[in-house]
Amino acid sequence: MKTFMIGALALTMASTFAAPSFAQTYRSEAREARQDYRIERQLRRGEITPREYRRLMRQQERIDRSQRRAARDGVITWRERQRIERQQNRASRNIYRKSHNGRYVY
Repeated sequence: MKTFMIGALALTMASTFAAPSFAQTYRSEAREARQDYRIERQLRRGEITPREYRRLMRQQERIDRSQRRAARDGVITWRERQRIERQQNRASRNIYRKSHNGRYVY
């Protein structure tokens, strides 16, 4: 389990630093960092299972991909920003639901 945690943390750190940030908004980057922190914290506490963790992190990776795609031309339009915001809202709801569904890792 310790090896899994170290690997997951390394993957998270690598994906955070590899993303181009030239056209991303500070708000979405900060929110993404907070959501990553929430997911990591709930995994450490045992509030989410490893499978739930993988699914939530995969959802975060899809949001990263959408941000990179939107920033490809150097400008994030209001429609692209709305789509990313909607994805982040959905991810936040999923994080809450997964951590409050009564499944615990002991």
